[in-house]
Amino acid sequence: MNFRILVTVSANQTNSTMTKKILIALIVVLIGIQFIRPEKNLSDDNTYGLATVHKVPVKVDHLLKVACNDCHSNKTEYPWYAEVQPVAWWLADHVEDGKRHLNFSTFTKLPIAIQNHKFEEVVEMVEEREMPLDSYTYLGLHPGADLSDDERRMLIQWANAQMDLLKSTYPADSLVLKRRRPPSTTK
Repeated sequence: MNFRILVTVSANQTNSTMTKKILIALIVVLIGIQFIRPEKNLSDDNTYGLATVHKVPVKVDHLLKVACNDCHSNKTEYPWYAEVQPVAWWLADHVEDGKRHLNFSTFTKLPIAIQNHKFEEVVEMVEEREMPLDSYTYLGLHPGADLSDDERRMLIQWANAQMDLLKSTYPADSLVLKRRRPPSTTK
């Protein structure tokens, strides 16, 4: 009987020691990764920015700044928690992905057909409430990006007006994305 108690006490001490070691290792790793920082999106280069060619009313510009530009421009306003790893890595990846899909800072560098298509995507994403992402406004984060129905309508009307302007300015065939041909299977 005493042997069982001794074995149980010894096992509990071993588990406790192992748990402490794991916690210490976890703390060391969490502290260590704080020194590995991703590059921040702060260039603010707007040489080919949307407003250099397209008309952007003041109210629309404000909505783009508070609801879109953190992920879709060359200037991100980082929240305090962007200084904590691994959150900063997640944010950096998120911003990079957002800019890959649409970057208002390099918008006019795109061919006209792609600009037109990007306006179509803005309309679609805002209408279907896919943008701004829920994770961007979750728990009251970025309250200015939590768009009202009127603000959504304003962005949609603006994007549609930009497409109408492109249609009235450029030949119709220049606004259509060319389909890519699949690779040839014959040799």
